[in-house]
Amino acid sequence: MKKDTVRSSLLLFLTAFIWGVAFVAQSVGMEYVGPFTFNAVRFALGGTVLLPFLMWKRRGERREETEEGNAAVRRRTLIGGICCGCALSTASLLQQLGIQRTTVAKAGFITALYIIIVPALGLFFHKKVRKLIWVSVLLAVFGMYLLCIQESFYISTGDLLVFLCAVVFSVHILVIDYFSPKADGVALSCIQFYTSALLCGLGMLFWETPSFAAILRGWAPILYAGILSCGVAYTLQIIGQKGMDPTVASLILSLESVISLIAGWILLGQALNPREICGCVLAFAAIILAQLPDRRSASSS
Repeated sequence: MKKDTVRSSLLLFLTAFIWGVAFVAQSVGMEYVGPFTFNAVRFALGGTVLLPFLMWKRRGERREETEEGNAAVRRRTLIGGICCGCALSTASLLQQLGIQRTTVAKAGFITALYIIIVPALGLFFHKKVRKLIWVSVLLAVFGMYLLCIQESFYISTGDLLVFLCAVVFSVHILVIDYFSPKADGVALSCIQFYTSALLCGLGMLFWETPSFAAILRGWAPILYAGILSCGVAYTLQIIGQKGMDPTVASLILSLESVISLIAGWILLGQALNPREICGCVLAFAAIILAQLPDRRSASSS
């Protein structure tokens, strides 16, 4: 396995870890504010946290690139950031609204369906998917089923909203896959957060009654969701996805469901039963299987 692939995989796993722990902060934060307000504040925080690093990064690159090259990168970064922000805000709001109308277990499984939707959508963009990846996808889906589904499955309004969330998250992954090699990753992440904050802020003003006192009461989960889950994790996702197969990336990111259960066990005292442990093992096995090199490419090299 190439060093770049290992580095990208580790960055994506760290992203999944931060997101998994963020489920605790997300559930607690919703006790104080509505979904539009929660997302608007955390996305604004995520973008603001990146500004100092973005300014420092720009100083070091200013002398290395031509003005023409800078203009092209800035244009692609702006377009990519706006597209990513539209997808991110839509998916996050659908997830928040869906969780309010269905169980967390069903929402976790349905959201994880993006590991199937990503390669399916990729076929429309003429992206080839290895057979080994499809086997990994099926293994991961079965693992997620054992991990998350603890009751009879039926389609409700919340289930449909979370499924739409999984579709939009799949689009978000593919948009990042398209723009990340051609744009400034940190700037793209910053723009997507401010775009998401603006869109969620408009929804907050139209459909909710935001309260500064309520935001202050929920400062701890909001700060975690804004600084770590947004500012750090989504940036790691963009950097980690450079040169990474989007299907493999989605498999690694899907580990957030596994980590959320582990975080609940450690932080909230929720024990894992044998069925859930089996699901964790299958999900990790799927990630390892997806990282194995193709025999044909290995033999030709």
